[in-house]
Amino acid sequence: MSDLTGDERLAAASYTKAAHDALPTVKDALTSYTFGREADEAPTAAELIERVRQTWQLWHGNRDHRSRVAAVLPGLLSDLQHAARTLQGDDRRRALAALAETYHLTQLYLSFQPTPELVTLTGDRSMSAAQDADDPHAIAVAAWYLNHVFRDAGERHEARVDLAMRAADLLRPDNGPEDLARWGLLQLAAALSYAKIGRAGDAWRYWDRAEDAAQRLGDRYAHPWLMFGRGMVDAYAITMNNDLMKPGAALEVAERIDLAPMPSATRRSFHLIESARAHSMKAESVATVHLLRKAYHESPETARYNLFTRSAVSELSTAGSAMIRDDVRNLARKIGVQAA
Repeated sequence: MSDLTGDERLAAASYTKAAHDALPTVKDALTSYTFGREADEAPTAAELIERVRQTWQLWHGNRDHRSRVAAVLPGLLSDLQHAARTLQGDDRRRALAALAETYHLTQLYLSFQPTPELVTLTGDRSMSAAQDADDPHAIAVAAWYLNHVFRDAGERHEARVDLAMRAADLLRPDNGPEDLARWGLLQLAAALSYAKIGRAGDAWRYWDRAEDAAQRLGDRYAHPWLMFGRGMVDAYAITMNNDLMKPGAALEVAERIDLAPMPSATRRSFHLIESARAHSMKAESVATVHLLRKAYHESPETARYNLFTRSAVSELSTAGSAMIRDDVRNLARKIGVQAA
């Protein structure tokens, strides 16, 4: 599309109208500045960290995760920003790291909605908060989420990979699971960036590094909110094969993966959608619709805002066979897409 339009950056607003009901409230929380709260007693760093942990549980553990998270983000952002201004020493650093995590949650909430400028804003703010915290763990995760921003914005892959690798150099993978999981996550970021531009050799070289990290963490390991682990690494191989235009290989991977143990409804739904994308590339509409329906069942809000889901359902509503017509129309109604 960029070659045809001459525009290097295609915003989500150009091909989707999906917007969550709470978007104006979250947007207002991001773009408003509160002054004069310094006299108020800020919550403790420990209290704020616990609230962030609970918000991650809402994101991963609920089928209506966007709605649940949107209800708590404005207050959480305000309290963390206040704490970052008023706390001192280690407590301030911990509050800043928690603020970076909350910007990640906000970025996830905003994804696939017609506000690309806010996605970029949250990515930049998360890295700034992580750097102010002087926390290598927070910086590494901010680099992972900024990689998603850069890939969607069409930034050159060299910059994306360089950012991931510089952040990875701050970590010590032999120090324990927290460092190793983040190190592996950044190898996966590089793999996804190379797959996006068709450089298969480099993509799989970095994927191998991520897989090695996941294996070292153990088959049952999954980071409590990043979800990095063997299941996530294996499932992202579906996406990489899709981006490398190898849907057959993507489906071979999908057949070997059991998504049920993955402790995140939204991630299970996303990987089902990626499997549906592989079937779509092979013009297998029955399998495509079947998997999209499964993805909706796992996490309705993941399916509703996913760009491939919306475009595939819209296309199949006019070009699909009579065999799937009723299923497509029903799914279109659920995700808010106009069907023929």
